[in-house]
Amino acid sequence: MQKILVVEDDRILSQTICCALKKAEYIPYPVHSIEAAKLSYLQNTPHLILLDVNLPDGEGFLFCQWIKSRSSAPVLFLTARDLEEDALTGYELGAEDYVTKPFSIKILLKKIDVILKRNEPDSASYYNDGFLIVDFEKAKTTVSGKECVLTPTELRLLKQLTAHGGQLLTYEVLLERLWDHNGQFVDKHTLAVNVNRLRKKIEDKEHKYISNIYGMGYQWLG
Repeated sequence: MQKILVVEDDRILSQTICCALKKAEYIPYPVHSIEAAKLSYLQNTPHLILLDVNLPDGEGFLFCQWIKSRSSAPVLFLTARDLEEDALTGYELGAEDYVTKPFSIKILLKKIDVILKRNEPDSASYYNDGFLIVDFEKAKTTVSGKECVLTPTELRLLKQLTAHGGQLLTYEVLLERLWDHNGQFVDKHTLAVNVNRLRKKIEDKEHKYISNIYGMGYQWLG
């Protein structure tokens, strides 16, 4: 379930928003000041921030700056300040949207859904199950929180497997996708060596990812 930080000092409105978020199967974290918002953000790492502009300890614009200096999490302003200059400031700071009060809860939920879908990482370029995290575009892999160095061949092999989870990838299919496009010839033995090296780097007793379907190919179990 996706987590949403609700930074709103109007407690009744905050309760209304949080109730609607729960019904829509989000996890809301309500706070009423910038300092509380910073603490909640660091503790919970929300997927999206709903942010008022007028807060007891400063303007929401300041918190938006703080967020954007640390994260790419989308920010959606909810505010009574309807001046064009304020809306432009919000967008210039990197906000996804600027909604003025009063607003429709149904429309707010739709906006949240659209923003979160737009900001979802491409499943083909990113894998994360909590133990194994792979950013294929940046060629960065972490295993149990520790950086793991993969060779280019191991990374391409891992991308093919994760992109086809649960499917049998035959030896021939893997060899064609991994090497044939470069005009290189690699036999099944070399493929097996790469699979075994990859297993040693990303698996442990509790986390088994790659199954060898004898005589046929490999299957991703993650």
